[in-house]
Amino acid sequence: MTIAHSIEPSAGQFILSDQDFEAVAKFAHKNFGLALSSSKKPLVSSRLSRRLNRLNVRDFKSYLSNLDTPGGEGERSELLSLLTTNVTQFFREPHHFETLREDVLPPLIEKARSGGRVRLWSAGCSNGQEPYTMAMVLNQLCPDAARLDIKILGTDIDPVVVRTAQAAQYPADELAQIPAKYRAKGAGDQLPDEILSLVSFGVLNLIEPFPFKGKFDAIFCRNVAIYFDTPTQQHVWSAFQKSLNPGGYLFIGHSERMSGPAATHLQTSGITTYINSSAGLST
Repeated sequence: MTIAHSIEPSAGQFILSDQDFEAVAKFAHKNFGLALSSSKKPLVSSRLSRRLNRLNVRDFKSYLSNLDTPGGEGERSELLSLLTTNVTQFFREPHHFETLREDVLPPLIEKARSGGRVRLWSAGCSNGQEPYTMAMVLNQLCPDAARLDIKILGTDIDPVVVRTAQAAQYPADELAQIPAKYRAKGAGDQLPDEILSLVSFGVLNLIEPFPFKGKFDAIFCRNVAIYFDTPTQQHVWSAFQKSLNPGGYLFIGHSERMSGPAATHLQTSGITTYINSSAGLST
């Protein structure tokens, strides 16, 4: 997920004042963790104007007041979609998946074959290409993974993209990004059932407390935290560290940097790759 940044033609005659923009930015930060700089004002004005026209809402103030009503949950999701653009692809930043294949999964597969529990998480999964890529790597190493206690979770704050991920319907040009060695024979233009069965999805806001009881062996959260401010980033890094088993891996985006208390416990193990060196930060 990335914050939308391209400027589009304006729609309607709405004027987004500095005060209105500040209100939108505060709402986005409080509810989604997004940090909207003033440079995003033209884009926010354009996209929200289109939305106001569609809803027949008279001004930005009225629109924002509706977001906080009990029935505003659906529109909050619409606002999130307006403020962000989901950019993803299969095998994006391939060095991470080489690390997954060579270093992370082999001992975890052995653990699962001995009756152990293995959990992988794609946090900020967008349209699903990332967790399905993880599943392809896992399936190639362990064709019987579906019969073991190995599960991959994909979550995103945006329910629209989560539904897209669950549907797993991708254009041919996106499927063509999958390296030949990972393509299932006879799958055609769909992902095979043995891949789909390894992944489940849910809606989750990373700035809120995580609902999980168990811990994860690897977490992918790439190109999400860069759009948070520093305190929010550090909060999320610490939450991930607490959610990792000792020795668990965290993969972040190429433009992101680890900082804050979690950096003491997440040791560098490659390009934007970290290993959890302790059982969890104190709360």
